[in-house]
Amino acid sequence: MAGKPDRLVVKSPYDGSVVGEVRAASPAEIDDAATSARAAFEAFRRRPAFARAGVLKRAAALVRERRDDLARGIVRESGKPLKDARVEADRCAHTLETASEEAVRIPGDALSFDGAPEGEGRFAVVRRFPVGAVLAISPFNFPLNLPAHKVGPAIAAGASVLLKPSEKTPISALALERIFVEAGIPDPRAFRVLVTAREDAGRLVGDPRFALISFTGSPEVGWKLKAAAGRARVVLELGGNAAVVIHEDADVESAAARCVAGAFSVAGQSCVSVQRIIVHERVADDFLAAFLPRVKALRTGDPLLETTDVGPLVDSAAADRVSAWIDRAVAAGAARLAGGGRSGNILEPTVLLDVRKDLEIYCREAFGPVVTVERYSEFDDALARADASEFGLQAGVFTGDMERIHRAFERLEVGAVLANEVPTWRYDPMPYGGVKASGIGREGVRSAIEHMTEPRLLVLSLPPRGGG
Repeated sequence: MAGKPDRLVVKSPYDGSVVGEVRAASPAEIDDAATSARAAFEAFRRRPAFARAGVLKRAAALVRERRDDLARGIVRESGKPLKDARVEADRCAHTLETASEEAVRIPGDALSFDGAPEGEGRFAVVRRFPVGAVLAISPFNFPLNLPAHKVGPAIAAGASVLLKPSEKTPISALALERIFVEAGIPDPRAFRVLVTAREDAGRLVGDPRFALISFTGSPEVGWKLKAAAGRARVVLELGGNAAVVIHEDADVESAAARCVAGAFSVAGQSCVSVQRIIVHERVADDFLAAFLPRVKALRTGDPLLETTDVGPLVDSAAADRVSAWIDRAVAAGAARLAGGGRSGNILEPTVLLDVRKDLEIYCREAFGPVVTVERYSEFDDALARADASEFGLQAGVFTGDMERIHRAFERLEVGAVLANEVPTWRYDPMPYGGVKASGIGREGVRSAIEHMTEPRLLVLSLPPRGGG
């Protein structure tokens, strides 16, 4: 992205055409945005739950009403195929609808203290209160729905939120901001979008005006952010190199179809994209016979065409990196069973067999349309391989044996195990997040609200009983 000092030029990852220019905040405006977020919180937290829920419900309706326009905006700035962009717009609406429902059912509790003599005559009420202003930082790959996963829970909880979208894809976030204004958010400062370069926004990390930082992005940036966050709470949703284990009793056709979708949707630019397929040796040939034709049938090209399955990577640097990783794996002895070609920022969906475990394409996050395949003979060995990663976001296990499914659930150190499904699958309301290098905390509206609120206890002492 380039432009004047105060302008960011957004370009299409597909053909480099200019999508739009966006004004970038100056250092003084960044500071003012933080002050405004804190000031808005003091008023917004007193808004009743039904009013916050109403704003969210109206915002969701506006997203549905403008689905096609929002989807085309996603395509132009991110390169995501149009059919996937429409799904993202639908998911955004669902996320906001869920937030509207959760706004009116934030849980509380009542406690009795008469379990000991000193507690007699006393009881307590527990309510959850918003922690303060939220600094939300979102990535390029889901430029509408991932902001909604931060903004929706914050509004539901009564917290103000300052959203810093990726400088590569700010246009969808700005559209979401306008939608909230139209939906009647009582103070526009309660949700503002801050468009600026990453390094400029970094000055807000550790700023005491923010009580919580919600970050989705790379592990390298996320863990540095946590170290600099000071006393703020931090929720990190970072990277992964998700594994799928396919046992010999699995439905191979179903597993192959799901792995194609899981590995190559959004050109593999998802932190839960299928990257490693570990398949039992007795069904490996059958799996490849079902998998490879489906991979080769995927259509690459202009993401605005209805027929396109795989669009470009977000920029040439990403395409260069993934191409180099593929080339190194092949040079080290991996067999390339499909793909490997490149046109501009578009990489053909690529399948590599028997990749060395120390190579980047196997042990790091590829974030591109490439998947590795390997064979195993013992189920416990397959689980060990799936778990032998610094990441722990989600994993998939295809088997009809419930005992093996439970074994995988107990063994795999991940945020979620998906039985007979790829790890790429996500239901937006569910708790979502990882362990190890994949992050801390959980998203999903209810889980995010828990992070954005804290319990407060009111202890009530009954007056002594009088006579009569």
